Amino acid sequence: MKKTTKRIEKKRRLCALVMGMAMTISLFGCGASKDDSNAGGAYAPKDNAQSPLISEQVQDGGYNNFTNSDAAEYKYGMYAEAVMREEGYEEVDWNTEEYSALEERGFQSVANSPLSTFSADVDTAAYSNIRRMIQDGCSIDQIPNGIVRIEEMLNYFSYDYALPGDKEPFGVTTVLGDCPWNENAKLLQIGLRTQKIDFSEAPASNLVFLLDVSGSMNADDKLPLLQKSFSMLAEELTEKDTISIVTYASSDKVVLEGESGDNKKKITDAINNLKAGGATNGADGIGTAYRLAEQYFIEGGNNRVILATDGDLNVGVSSESDLKDLVTQKKESGVFLSVLGFGTGNIKDNKMEALADNGNGNYAYIDSLNEAKKVLVEEMGANFVTVAKDVKLQVEFNPAYVKGYRLLGYENRELATEDFDNDKKDAGEIGAGHMVTALYEIIPVSSEQEIAGTELKYQDNSGNKGIENGEWLNLKIRYKEPDGDESILKEYPVTEDCYLQEPTEDFYFAAAVAEFGLLIRDSEYKGDASFENVRNLLKKVDTDSDDYKDEFVYLVKLLQRGS
Repeated sequence: MKKTTKRIEKKRRLCALVMGMAMTISLFGCGASKDDSNAGGAYAPKDNAQSPLISEQVQDGGYNNFTNSDAAEYKYGMYAEAVMREEGYEEVDWNTEEYSALEERGFQSVANSPLSTFSADVDTAAYSNIRRMIQDGCSIDQIPNGIVRIEEMLNYFSYDYALPGDKEPFGVTTVLGDCPWNENAKLLQIGLRTQKIDFSEAPASNLVFLLDVSGSMNADDKLPLLQKSFSMLAEELTEKDTISIVTYASSDKVVLEGESGDNKKKITDAINNLKAGGATNGADGIGTAYRLAEQYFIEGGNNRVILATDGDLNVGVSSESDLKDLVTQKKESGVFLSVLGFGTGNIKDNKMEALADNGNGNYAYIDSLNEAKKVLVEEMGANFVTVAKDVKLQVEFNPAYVKGYRLLGYENRELATEDFDNDKKDAGEIGAGHMVTALYEIIPVSSEQEIAGTELKYQDNSGNKGIENGEWLNLKIRYKEPDGDESILKEYPVTEDCYLQEPTEDFYFAAAVAEFGLLIRDSEYKGDASFENVRNLLKKVDTDSDDYKDEFVYLVKLLQRGS
């Protein structure tokens, strides 16, 4: 009897070890090819069959119901590995992270395509996710290309852009300099900046916390981090704010409804008492959250659903396209959507980005308490108070000065030319204190670099000389007021006077971030890009006064050493 009991106990501990290691090792997120987000490792039976004990646990909710407590005594080291192999288990891949494929944009001929149109973007998830991977030991070859969204890397940082003028939603800065990785090109930096506000002085907020408490959130970097993060956010609320909390797993549940923001203890207690378990029916939760947001809607206020999840929606409406349709319908209510991603191993970056982009909101990835403080406290106004919506940018290049161009990043933000003037076409939102950065690699007419074009039958390309008026390009921006339906147009000509042989520190830093992204992506257009070049650019920037920029310098060195 004792032997039987010991054998059962051994299996129980072994089972916990299997699942504990699956959850723990997958935190590293490494070991995949550039085009495969799945990475990491754990152990499973060699014949892919599960023991009766494991099968029983799976029926009760799978590895999500396991904790690491029983497995802790094995220390996840060489001894644990030996035990797994002795028991007939082999290493398998448990990482199921998902990223949308990005098709890098090539150079465009001004003769054929003089207009470049895209939606503004203030998401930052790509940068913090890449940082997590680098800090976890990923080499450059193990970071999926789909997460290298250069615009989100650029927009993670602050720049000394011009402030808005009177009755203007944002200030605009343009700088033209030499391209560090392409001697035949210039680099154009476009910067937008809105006025920062203290959240305590912002309009009243009606916030609905939509929190994923499904079994996939049962890991230290998921629900526990989520709870600490939202507890920090709760401390910033005031009596003018109205808070509701909706959770979802196999079904949705209203935990708190219409609570005053000054009742911090009740809010934090509700957050800290949450437990993870069950499947992930996010669609029902989204519907309930919007219903509450509409029920407590504040005219002229900040009405927003804040979704916190790993994106692993697996019940009900769960495909990327269906989720887009769902939130596209919901946003018509005037409620904005912010998405916060948590965790590693099975995060669904593609779904979270789709939800934010189509729900009039922004997407950030929380990999630590420091990042939670940045997003939910330091940049609270920027992330939760919209000052301009459906923001679109369109650049018209003058063929008298420019023969080709390439927009860095914004691949999934590109718009058709006719979408710029179409007020029914959705675009990005900008919050109070946000900065938007865009970089163009520009090939002047004097450059030796050839730009492929198409011969036109009814137009003579050679006769399209442009106008020699000193303007290299014209920047047009369309936006709507937060509660408006008609767009407002602003125009900003960029002249040759914007060229600086020794540009600003902001220019050098943005160029370094972009070049770093080209290296990680192993871009076809990386030219002379190198880690040494990135580090030389950073030497021209005072990063000591900015912890986030200083951290970027460290990440560059760390990835260079590991690659």
